[in-house]
Amino acid sequence: MDSRTPSLLACGRHRLDLSFPRIMGILNVTPDSFSDGGRHVAVDDALERAEQMLAEGAAIIDVGGESTRPGAEVISVQQELDRVMPVVEALVRELDALVSVDTSTPEVMRECARVGAGMINDVRNLRREGAMSAAASSGLPVCLMHMLGEPGNMQQAPHYAGAVEDEVASFLAQRVAACEAAGLKRERLLLDPGFGFAKTVEHNLRLLHRMDRLNELGLPLLVGMSRKSMIGKVLDRPVEERLAGGLALSALAVERGARILRVHDVGPHVDAVNMTWAVLEEGESHG
Repeated sequence: MDSRTPSLLACGRHRLDLSFPRIMGILNVTPDSFSDGGRHVAVDDALERAEQMLAEGAAIIDVGGESTRPGAEVISVQQELDRVMPVVEALVRELDALVSVDTSTPEVMRECARVGAGMINDVRNLRREGAMSAAASSGLPVCLMHMLGEPGNMQQAPHYAGAVEDEVASFLAQRVAACEAAGLKRERLLLDPGFGFAKTVEHNLRLLHRMDRLNELGLPLLVGMSRKSMIGKVLDRPVEERLAGGLALSALAVERGARILRVHDVGPHVDAVNMTWAVLEEGESHG
């Protein structure tokens, strides 16, 4: 991680230490997410799953109420609020969890911040009308993700004129500048390269290989590759058989500077990340 990158992130009443890699556990409260849709819609089921992930070592629980898989249906603001709010409130009240809200919707950002969420994770990088203002006024850190287009059309022949890592870095730098201009301070920002969003398998592989390019932006990197189609296409594995490939990708991402790994299978990823970090730390101490 670049020496300019902040290592302690203020997340509401929580403080997240990013001097070493942390795991973000995925909690989808949607009926149609690509790998676990419908499993955690009920609040009790969501609480049980979150408690399990925290026990396995997750530092953050990322709650999402809108599927962003390719071709996903668009839902109303009220639908998203109805799905997300009861779960966020329960996680904060019952588990005192550091909750990230996976949303692009201003109303959801504001309401979740009000009930104690600690982070906003926006795949649309605050481009929805009103999202920038809502995020800025929340006081919470925000993760900006690279994506071209919308989830419904992002995988229709994605194209980059130059090297994908350069274009992603340039795009994210522009979004950071827009945030700062809107009063969202730099120390509240994280960046996500957007693996699987408007990218072919070749784009994804190159972007991970050259991910150190993004460290030049000097902000913490959040990476999400868990169970994604890039693993399935390279290894010819269905969703339920992609864990081993995902562990390899997480280890490589940590080596290339990732500080938050967004995953479904928390326990195995905690082990893989901690083992990778132990090797990297040993190398640093004897460098």
